[in-house]
Amino acid sequence: MVPLNDPTTLFTSSGMQPLLPYLLGEPHPSGKRLVDVQNCFRAQDIDEIGNNRHTTFFRMLGNWSLGDYFKEEQLPWFWEFLTQELKLDPSKLYVTAFEGNSDIPKDETSIALWTTLFNKAKLNPEERIFTYGVTKNWWSRSGTPDKMPVGEPGGPDSEVFYDFGADLQLHENSQWKNEKCHVNCDCGRFMEIGNSVFMQYKKVENGFEELPQLNVDFGGGLERLIAATENQVDVFQTSLFKNIIATIEKATSKPYAENKESMRIIADHFRAGLFLAKDDVIPSNKERGYLLRRLLRRGLDHLHGLGSNTVEGILEAIVTEYKATDPDLVERYETIKNVVLEEVQKYERTKNEAKRFIEKKYKKVGDELMGTTEITPDDAFLLYTTHGLSPTQIKSLGYTFDDQKFAEKMERHQSLSRTQSAGKFKGGLADTQELTIKGHTATHLLHQAIRDMLGKDVHQTGSNITTERLRFDFNYDKKLTDQQIKELEQTVNERIKEDLVVHYEMMPLAKAKDIDAIGLFGDKYEETVKVYIIGGSGKDGDYNAYSKELCGGPHVHKTSDIKSFKITKQESLGQNQRLYAVVS
Repeated sequence: MVPLNDPTTLFTSSGMQPLLPYLLGEPHPSGKRLVDVQNCFRAQDIDEIGNNRHTTFFRMLGNWSLGDYFKEEQLPWFWEFLTQELKLDPSKLYVTAFEGNSDIPKDETSIALWTTLFNKAKLNPEERIFTYGVTKNWWSRSGTPDKMPVGEPGGPDSEVFYDFGADLQLHENSQWKNEKCHVNCDCGRFMEIGNSVFMQYKKVENGFEELPQLNVDFGGGLERLIAATENQVDVFQTSLFKNIIATIEKATSKPYAENKESMRIIADHFRAGLFLAKDDVIPSNKERGYLLRRLLRRGLDHLHGLGSNTVEGILEAIVTEYKATDPDLVERYETIKNVVLEEVQKYERTKNEAKRFIEKKYKKVGDELMGTTEITPDDAFLLYTTHGLSPTQIKSLGYTFDDQKFAEKMERHQSLSRTQSAGKFKGGLADTQELTIKGHTATHLLHQAIRDMLGKDVHQTGSNITTERLRFDFNYDKKLTDQQIKELEQTVNERIKEDLVVHYEMMPLAKAKDIDAIGLFGDKYEETVKVYIIGGSGKDGDYNAYSKELCGGPHVHKTSDIKSFKITKQESLGQNQRLYAVVS
């Protein structure tokens, strides 16, 4: 869930995140047809946890066509998988397709394919196929087409929904509560179980153009597919969660039926917390650590609200559920458990400190508290920013405040945070425009120059590259001198002037190690990898080159395509250093 060698993206939230270069045409080491199971975490779903279908941590089942098969193969294959492999009743299935707009035509091909499939199943297609616009049936990393930057790939998608029955309409929380129920109304009756994205367009200055290759990007959540196969509308009552929920019932001596929201939050948050801790995330007040802290503390709030402080039994139930598929949870359980238990203790200390702060400020002369437990929104916000307490957590201590004024302060704070962090978590390459690609190749030159200067133990720990600048992080415990920065800059510019050939070669992972290609070999790579080579003759088998590095691409064809390189700034990140530079 923590992206490989890229601290600029907090978590992997979809299967396509590491595959962007290949959707744009770069060859993948494993070929044009891929299948994967991707652990994902979506922080934006934290506040939605508590309903029957959302989870923060989930497993995305994916299949990919990188310029190989397309709609005509994908949709019938997925139908076959659902109805023949998973044995789902076809009468329970509904689908959606893109209705088109001024830039992109209606997806008539998908509609025709679904029509044929429903007819063969003796079901009326007109009652089964729905079309929606860009907010429902369009996918890109950036969202709807108007938000996509130039160079960003995207395309229409076709989703499949499972119908749990008309008697299960849960309209009270739906924006469609006053309208007729339909597949995408999010009322709880229908659950999306798979989405085929047809990545066939790229954003350009004046609209869209087709990509050189037509791609399929399919994703289906394992948890929801299990719910469909078991015909269980509540994900948290499927076989995947049932034993975990039973453990929570036992720990709290309360029934699930009367405490669904809290028990769903406890199960989800501790499950996600264990997997994040397994990936070496530690609770803190920043970035990944903050989200882990928020998960654990929110889970604890609900556990305490049900009258229990028992955490270990719940953790053990989660590990037991996943021991067959994730043996490292068992192997590292003591370490992972201690991460959680230490946060439990810290949270208790934090709550005690918050109580002391309030009692000290609001005491009259003597030991009596003021006649009210209400505190000011400013003090509530101070507790939020200094102690990490959410409004719910502050209220759980027995204190109240003006919710509206607190919300106004929160909105101003969040707006400022969004402005300051704009673009921070876009990933290694923000796009594939010319200057971004030049910057990418420049980071390879810089990486090699740094290792030549400081030693082979030094390596990249992250990068973020846009058309405006490149940012490069590496593991070194002290700032570089002005002379060292000048030498690095000079070395990179010399390599640029040498007009070195840039090419890639597919090779076995063992061979990449033998030729001393740069890579974090302790991490998991495919058996066949792509190595970008800068220098030499440009022919496969010539490894007498300046730089050899495992990378997905894309890059320039020769270093002279980069006109110039200049380091503009350096920052110390403790045990790591960060350099900023610009290219032309």
